[in-house]
Amino acid sequence: MFNVVGQIMLYVNDQDGAVKFWTEKAGFVVKSDENNGHMRWIEIAPANDVQTTIVLHNKELIAKMEPELNLGTPSLMFFTDNLDNLYEGLSSKNVTVGEIVNMPSGRVFNFADDEDNYFAVMEKTK
Repeated sequence: MFNVVGQIMLYVNDQDGAVKFWTEKAGFVVKSDENNGHMRWIEIAPANDVQTTIVLHNKELIAKMEPELNLGTPSLMFFTDNLDNLYEGLSSKNVTVGEIVNMPSGRVFNFADDEDNYFAVMEKTK
């Protein structure tokens, strides 16, 4: 039985640029940044999330190592307790954001990182 989502692999063209986006614009923190000489493994997460991390992998390296993998952006849905505050914060940092949409399960908007990968964030209806 699965208990929790532990890590999400995100394949990026520029690991340092991705770290800069997620930490400086989205407010994530780097949990670890390791390099074994062959592969760099960077784990990021929201500051208060102790269970799930996102691993930023070098897309080109992974494509060479495992050409059968689908390296497209995964669909990630983040949750927040204050959608308006997050929306304004991302907008003020020149992050591309979509309009806020009301859904039966809550309010949601999309945003893009600096490589034009799109993600979603939702404030669940209570």
